[in-house]
Parts: sequence; C-alpha cells; structure tokens
Amino acid sequence: MDGILNVLKPPGMTSHDVVAYLRRVLKTKKAGHGGTLDPDAAGVLPVFIGSATRLLEFAVEGRKQYLVEITLGQQTDTGDDSGTVIKTMPVPHFQESDVLAVLHQFTGRLMQTPPMYSALKVAGQKLYTLARQGISVAREARPIEVYRLELLHLGQETLTLAVECSKGTYIRVLGEDIAAALGTCGMMSFLLRTQVAGFRIEDAFTLQEISADPEKCLAAPLAAVSHMPQLSLTERQAARITSGVRTTVAGTADGRYALLGPDGEFLGIGSSSEEKIQAEKVFSRYLVQGE
Repeated sequence: MDGILNVLKPPGMTSHDVVAYLRRVLKTKKAGHGGTLDPDAAGVLPVFIGSATRLLEFAVEGRKQYLVEITLGQQTDTGDDSGTVIKTMPVPHFQESDVLAVLHQFTGRLMQTPPMYSALKVAGQKLYTLARQGISVAREARPIEVYRLELLHLGQETLTLAVECSKGTYIRVLGEDIAAALGTCGMMSFLLRTQVAGFRIEDAFTLQEISADPEKCLAAPLAAVSHMPQLSLTERQAARITSGVRTTVAGTADGRYALLGPDGEFLGIGSSSEEKIQAEKVFSRYLVQGE
C-alpha cells in the first residue's frame, strides 16, 4: 500500500503507538506520522504508508489548527493536566477585552522555548526521557508563527481558543505563556488537533474504521502536498524533468510545486528558479508515448 491515512488519533495513545498499530494491521514496516501529537490529545494524525513516506518532509511544513482549553491558576511539570502541579496562583478578574489584547501579543512571529516534556533530542536523548529522570537541560528558543488566535469561550478559570500555527509550535507552552501574560499561571487541559496541512478532522478515520477497510481510508500521495501550488507539465517537460533535466517552464514563479503530468498524474516535487524547474523528488518517471 502507498498513500496517506488521515487518522483520528484517540487520547491515551502516543503517535508512535498509532504508527506501530497500523504497521501490524497493514503488515508493513514502511510507515511514519506527520507531526507528533501529545498522548493525551486527540485529533488529526496523518500516517504515511509505503512510498508516500518520502513525502513526510514536505507534509509537515503545512499549517496546523487546534482547539485548546487552558485552565488558569495551576501549572504542572508537563504543561498539561497529566502532570504534577508545581505552582498555583490566584486568577485575576479580567474582561474579554483584556484577554483579546493578550492574544494579540501572541499572534505573528514569535520565539518559543521547547518544553522538557517533548520528543526533541539533546545529545541523542529525547527531552522527555531526561525530564522523567528529573533532569532539566538548556533549550534554545526557536522561531514559530501563530497565524490565528481566536477566543471561543471565556470561563471563570478557563480559556478556550482556536489556534492556527506553524510546525514546531508547542500549544502547551503557548498556553503557559498566555496565562503568564494574564498575570497568573496555567496548563493545557484539553487539546484537539483539527487540521494538519490539507488533512482535516472532518475527513479523518478512526483506527477501527481503518482496520475494517484500509483501502477505503487511504488517500493518494498527492494529498500530502495539497497545500503546495500545482504545476501541470506538457509531455516533453514531464519527460525531461522526471529524468533529472532542469527545464524551462515559462511564466513559472519561483517556489516549490507539486508536478503533474499531462493526464493529471502526480509525478513528484520540483522547485522553480528563474522559470527553470528542477525535480527534487520523483515519484513516477514520465515516458513520452512512442519513445
């Protein structure tokens, strides 16, 4: 099997658990997921099967969307409600306008320090492994971008937000930082990922549905790069580009494209510079009929 499964990850499973489960169901070793989702969180987890795993690096570049609840007044060692409470603070009384002003501060390009409870590696060890041993190490802040922060509900001690952000954004850390800007502390008490690049929760399948009929749930590899602009090629252009020849396609803006053959078949990924297209990853070599 070659393609992508838009999995509705249940809470209580790690992203690795989901991939391991699907490897057993599909009887394949070639599988990987498009972006780690916290064990206690639910939602969209694209899993790439077979040759589609070659597209993982492109798919994870897409934007992600979440629904998150932040509980104010408590902070835990993990940043969510699965951890041990390490700090409590009173929750000030604030108006909706106060919250909106703070959310505005956290919209746009930001620098964010990854949490200790994360899958990032330092000196070959995952940070969460060190954290469970009581070890804390220095982490460098990394650039992220928050495209949208929408207040959905304001409770006495909770905020419910819709978030659209770049890859590498830790929603737990974002919640802690927002709480601090409001003059208190906070933790993530609910997280649902509703979209990863072109994969939406409305189209996701449960593990039970996938187990019952994997073929029905499998999306074509092109779905992994649906956020990329597409470039349709002539027969001659397709044959040259998929053979590794840098080829002129007039009027093409600089950037990266999903390359389509004359009949709309997905050929691979290419980049354009000064109207010349170079293949980055070829999935199907195009041969001109009769040659």
